Amino acid sequence: MEIKKIEAAIEGILFAMGDSVELSKIAKAVEHDEETVKKIIHQMMDKYEDIDRGIRIIELDGAYQMCTKNEMYDYLIKIAKQPKKIALSDVVLETLSIIAYKQPITKIEIEKIRGVKCDHAVNKLVEYHLIKEVGRLDAPGKPLLFGTTEEFLRNFGVQSLEELPTINPVKIEDFKAEVEEEIQLTLDV
Repeated sequence: MEIKKIEAAIEGILFAMGDSVELSKIAKAVEHDEETVKKIIHQMMDKYEDIDRGIRIIELDGAYQMCTKNEMYDYLIKIAKQPKKIALSDVVLETLSIIAYKQPITKIEIEKIRGVKCDHAVNKLVEYHLIKEVGRLDAPGKPLLFGTTEEFLRNFGVQSLEELPTINPVKIEDFKAEVEEEIQLTLDV
């Protein structure tokens, strides 16, 4: 198959599927090795970014998805209903941060870190499709394990969890000191 036909096939697959498609599945469909298909997709990504097109291809943890460029939002909004904008409260955002950095993690582990119940925050994050159940811990009661989703990657503009910012070790020590100080103040009251 010549490159133009492979590109057309990949474009058709990504457009029709709507969601992200794993590289291995695309390679199998176009009957080429993954490395070649990955190079072709990245060339397509560059082409879409270079020319005035309303779409682009994004990579999400080893999978690819065709989506609308951010600059097209104003035009889309005139046609479609305004999408529901998710506003994350501090509690929900804090819970999401813990899950993103510690996944897979149980509610009990999240509560141990936060010091309070997290049922509402976890339920909201599942509702927003930012986290999902990823299995069960092999422990008494078999508690659910939670992890982030592709929707999380899309919303936060990262291709994989490795792109999440690292926390400065000095900051971590500052946070620990603040928490210990707050605990001491609570005990003194």
